[in-house]
Amino acid sequence: MEQIILASESPRRQNYFRLLGLPFTCVPAMIDETPKPGLTPREAAEDLAMRKTLAVAEKIHSDYSSKWIFGADTIVVLDGDILGKAANRDEAWQMLCRLAGKRHKVITAMVLYNCTENTTDCRSVLCDVEMAHLTKAEIEWYLDTGEWEGAAGAYRLQERGGCLIKLIHGSPSAVAGLPLHEFCTMLKDNGFNENCSNGKQFLR
Repeated sequence: MEQIILASESPRRQNYFRLLGLPFTCVPAMIDETPKPGLTPREAAEDLAMRKTLAVAEKIHSDYSSKWIFGADTIVVLDGDILGKAANRDEAWQMLCRLAGKRHKVITAMVLYNCTENTTDCRSVLCDVEMAHLTKAEIEWYLDTGEWEGAAGAYRLQERGGCLIKLIHGSPSAVAGLPLHEFCTMLKDNGFNENCSNGKQFLR
């Protein structure tokens, strides 16, 4: 099966790739992830995913034989404000206090770059998430887990952060960082099955 360059350090996305049996190499983009001004939240997520992907494409040039580079970005949106990754515990506390008892949106954008044809496919998935009402003790407990570090909105659904979430409208895997159905569809639509080196096809 063809190898994919994953433009991300995210352990969650790496775990999903392993779950799907996809061979991959991680090449972090290492870009400034500050959203550009004037963009809608969905546009901001797609722009960040695109910038990550193209930054890795420029970085590797012909150093890798892979035909594919994949990048993604997940953002949390509350009342029109984009909540990124908390810089410290105090900021994570403030984010969780704002999110507690409210509905917010999670947008995960994906970009698949075909190195051979120099083409990109960009898609995004939006979900509505309702966080439970949280006591100060519950917020402190969650902050003590350390899961908030490096997580948009200061929580991780797929880990103990799932205890904080009351309801999800949409794809749980999208909230966790990679919408699996849409990702698999993207690969198939772009001909990922073709010329697989081991003779196997991905999701026939």
